[in-house]
Amino acid sequence: MRLPRSWSIAIGAVAIASLTLWSINSLYSLYVQVSWTTPWLATPILIGILILIVIAIAVSVYYLGIVRGWWGKSTTATPRVLPKVPVEKTAAATANLQAIDLQLAQIQDEVSRQALLAKSREIAENLARGQIRVVVFGTGSAGKTSLINAIIGRIVGEVGAPMGTTTRGETYTLELKGLDRQILLTDTPGILEAGIEGTQREAIARELATAADLLLFVVDNDLRASEYTPLMGLAEIGKRSLLVFNKTDLYPPLDRERIVAQLQKRVQSEIEAQDVIAIAANPQPVRLESGEMFAPDPDIFPLIRRLAAVLRAEGEELVADNILLQSQRLGAEARELIDAQRQRQAEKVVNRYQWIGAGVVTVTPLPVVDFLATAAINTQMIIEIGKVYDCNLNKDTAQELALSLGKTLTSLGIVKGAIQLVSTALTVNVTTYALGKGIQGIVAAYLTRIAGRSFITYFQQDRSWGDGGMAEAVQQQFQ
Repeated sequence: MRLPRSWSIAIGAVAIASLTLWSINSLYSLYVQVSWTTPWLATPILIGILILIVIAIAVSVYYLGIVRGWWGKSTTATPRVLPKVPVEKTAAATANLQAIDLQLAQIQDEVSRQALLAKSREIAENLARGQIRVVVFGTGSAGKTSLINAIIGRIVGEVGAPMGTTTRGETYTLELKGLDRQILLTDTPGILEAGIEGTQREAIARELATAADLLLFVVDNDLRASEYTPLMGLAEIGKRSLLVFNKTDLYPPLDRERIVAQLQKRVQSEIEAQDVIAIAANPQPVRLESGEMFAPDPDIFPLIRRLAAVLRAEGEELVADNILLQSQRLGAEARELIDAQRQRQAEKVVNRYQWIGAGVVTVTPLPVVDFLATAAINTQMIIEIGKVYDCNLNKDTAQELALSLGKTLTSLGIVKGAIQLVSTALTVNVTTYALGKGIQGIVAAYLTRIAGRSFITYFQQDRSWGDGGMAEAVQQQFQ
């Protein structure tokens, strides 16, 4: 049981007073005893003891101050400043775009390079504007346009003029109270339409959906396989989605609840139950008892409420995630072009050296010199392939790689078969000798090509032969 604070102070004061009186009494007794025996020594001893007491008190205060500070640091947790994830992701996206610009400078195909530069500029502009892109996606019969119209008629704030075309997707600008960012609401072409034109429009819709910060995936019944596949594909790449069950006015209440439950179950691995929302964007007119037709108002308030909640709570995160995703996808596209370009350049190196090797072996009279010449050619070929992949190898390293590859070719029986073929063809007859040297040159070109293509694979995999090692890589090229 802890004592009251006043009691603790009183007890401490009594203890200090008692200790002080005892110290004074002890010093006085010591002074009297010394003064009786050695009067001249009593005063210096008293002064010395007082000095030691002052020093002890000072050291104790200093030490206690240090200890208190140390304990304060260990027991008082320093508040951890949590990083702002959107800021970090935006910075990562900016760094990605800068790296992509360096990659694009390496692309020789001007058309492809300009196309990727345009995408890079578009991502940078989206990053600077900071708008939230909400894309409505689904089949043409699901009621996407009706949903857009209902949202525009109900959402709080101003609606801007539509941008774009119906073939590319109509986009509106919206302002939502409590949200600093502007909202871009886009109606995409329908998916699963027939014909070549329908396929083209679906490709446009998928492209727009991939670029969205938030996706409204609209259905008018339980998910079909043709709808489930694109929805899950977009979710797998990190696309945040709300699954909107439209046209609920066409179903009895029990059927409506059953369909909602089925939708929640089908997408539960990627979409939360609260993000499956039932609405009626354009309810069918009903006939009243009087015989008049009555047009009910759109029932989209659950969607508006959930949309506003998601955008206010996750808007910054959604924009940052999407910008980072778009920059990563652009980087992957640039790398694919660069890899294809490098492979074409490396193939040219291999083609050149395989015929250089064939020519050298054909005109060289001694078989021993043939192998020496082929080894030297392979070494230089490896160095040049390495340069194509921005890997500068020295001559010794290239020779070691060429030697390892030669041993692998031998172990696979390729060299032995070539030697047997050549030795059979070689005779003292000038005609057959010339034919044999030609065959020997072709075999050398063949082996050089296998070696070159194997090393293309090696450099493509960042100087790695993969799990199967060099033998598997060479065997694949041989096949």
